Amino acid sequence: MERLNKYVEQLTGSPLSETQLQQFETFYDMLIETNKVMNLTAITDRDEVILKHFMDSVALAGYYDIKDKSLKVIDVGTGAGFPGIPLKIAFPSLNVTLFDSLNKRIKFLQSVIDELGLDGVTASAKSPAVGNCEAIHGRAEEGGRNKNMRESYDLVVSRAVANMSVLAEYTLPFVKEGGYLIPYKTLTVDEELDAGKKAISILGGKLEKVEKLTLPDSDIGRSFVFIKKIKATPKAYPRKAGTASKQPL
Repeated sequence: MERLNKYVEQLTGSPLSETQLQQFETFYDMLIETNKVMNLTAITDRDEVILKHFMDSVALAGYYDIKDKSLKVIDVGTGAGFPGIPLKIAFPSLNVTLFDSLNKRIKFLQSVIDELGLDGVTASAKSPAVGNCEAIHGRAEEGGRNKNMRESYDLVVSRAVANMSVLAEYTLPFVKEGGYLIPYKTLTVDEELDAGKKAISILGGKLEKVEKLTLPDSDIGRSFVFIKKIKATPKAYPRKAGTASKQPL
């Protein structure tokens, strides 16, 4: 956890508090315990979880300003809560929605939110407001058409869900105009982006830049793809469940 703490301080200029470090500890314990009865992650070694799940998740803060911001964020296809839960722990002012199609994962994530007290709404002169955190069950194609979710998020994140042309249809409908879709991709993302440019454009997005990095003291690479929402997604999208993957734009 000291490694994680140093990394957050390097990214933002401020270390994690004792409470935040304890929340990461508790999340790790809950992840490993629940993983015994539910397939949440193939990575269980403590150091590897801290590096490949926790540090990887918070790495975005080095490239996109989320510190002390009450941004509305949705993690589409969150799985075991990555990157959404580490982002929420490290940056409590964020309003985070964890969205996944598997209900048992959502139940696990709700138990994490409750146990870690992530859904706080306290505010005072000394401490910034703490944003909401919720876990919602559903398919991306349904969420993207839900009037309460469509084009209502400042930031959409997604890690290891689908290739860019399919992912764009799953996620860009959630992004409000002026907001960003920033998927977590591998370093070899360029070919995938070339294939996905048409879909990004159709769905109202514009590729701004790609930030590439290597996690500290490792050979693990990560690309953050910055896609800005410049116009509303046409009403025809997202198409019905399963269509995007079978017939990519």
